[in-house]
Amino acid sequence: KGKTFVTPELIFTYSNQGKGLASRNLHDWARKYSILDADKPRMPLLNNWEATYFDFNETKLESLLDDTKKLGVDLFLLDDGWFSNKYPRNNDKTGLGDWEVSKSKLPNGIGHLVKEADKRGVKFGIWLEPEMINPKSALYEKHPDWVLKLNNREEHYYRNQLILDLINPKVQDFVYNVVVDMLKENPGIAYIKWDCNRMMTNTASPYLKENQSHVFIEYTRSLYKILDRIREKYPHLPMMLCSGGGGRTDYGALKYFNEFWPSDNTDPVERIFIQWGYSYFFPSLSVVNHITSRGKQSLKFKTDVAMMGKMGYDMRLINMTPAELEFSQNAVKTYKKIEETITQGDMYRLVSPYEEPRAVLMYVDKAQNKSVLFAYTMNTRDRHVFNTVRLQGLDPNATYSVQEINLMPGAKSSFFDNNKSYTGDYLMKVGMQVSSIRPLTSAIFEISRR
Repeated sequence: KGKTFVTPELIFTYSNQGKGLASRNLHDWARKYSILDADKPRMPLLNNWEATYFDFNETKLESLLDDTKKLGVDLFLLDDGWFSNKYPRNNDKTGLGDWEVSKSKLPNGIGHLVKEADKRGVKFGIWLEPEMINPKSALYEKHPDWVLKLNNREEHYYRNQLILDLINPKVQDFVYNVVVDMLKENPGIAYIKWDCNRMMTNTASPYLKENQSHVFIEYTRSLYKILDRIREKYPHLPMMLCSGGGGRTDYGALKYFNEFWPSDNTDPVERIFIQWGYSYFFPSLSVVNHITSRGKQSLKFKTDVAMMGKMGYDMRLINMTPAELEFSQNAVKTYKKIEETITQGDMYRLVSPYEEPRAVLMYVDKAQNKSVLFAYTMNTRDRHVFNTVRLQGLDPNATYSVQEINLMPGAKSSFFDNNKSYTGDYLMKVGMQVSSIRPLTSAIFEISRR
């Protein structure tokens, strides 16, 4: 009573030309008004999570810094497991909340790794989950009242953790200081992965006391207060919103972040569906896709899938063959060449994976000079025949060259002789063959105005 309630903002777009135009409208709006620094290139990175999980030390991380340089990506991202001493973070059962560098794993601290990254000409990023706490932590022992929980029920754990009561101003200050103190002590940190690995259950705020129905609203407001303070101090520090378990991928949060992690499922076939679904509402520059060891598909297939958004790696080069390493090094160069078209261009979904055992989509720059087309064949049955695909978004009066790119070393296009020319009118009315009938294969085509 006597107070004003402000709802979350709603976004509307209207299209009389189908869902494709509605998506492109949302993408344009998001790049202009919602996603942080959307006009700047993203940094392809190497993450150590699926490469090492919790099992690493300084020496192993330095070898991954070498991999970062060798691969040609811009940044190394140190993931979970680098912190806590009383309850060492060697698995997901201990240490959350104790944001002090592990003396056993990193005796020379984070600053040493930042300097080692700088020596190699790459940037350094770090993983945080500052909203969360393990019951087995020094922070929990000191502040059991800082946790969201119902007093009349047992604590309910998910990933062996609980959620801090951000509604409490003291907790807000704690979370803010975790981030800001780390950046003060290590000014070379160039990227933060902000994780959120569980949903709210058995939820009540000790700080609120009454009005427990307000918890979800007040928690969100409190999180945004913290992020406002961080962004006031570090307005352009790149940050990834990572919440594979929390599902926090919304434009309310994205105004504080450059990009988000859509799912912990990195199997490339599954990712085709995941990334396809996100494409209805979010521009490709905001969707982070990593090439991992998950799935039995070829490295080329995995890489092609990751390229249709913000590409990264989550694997060790030592596990690659010489041909795969050469392909990956070339793929990073290729991605940097076509990134602007993918991240700033108009997206057209041409063949849905929900309608055929393949997916085809393309990005066209605003001037209609350059386009990149992705084609993925999933699991096909014997003698399956794919029709040609009619392209969209090109200038019908222009002439375009078409070239298959991102091929394995020594491989040639199986579709046609590269650099043949077609009019935009032909490509949009007659189309071209872009899909192999072989299961789990992929192709990327660069289409350029002549």
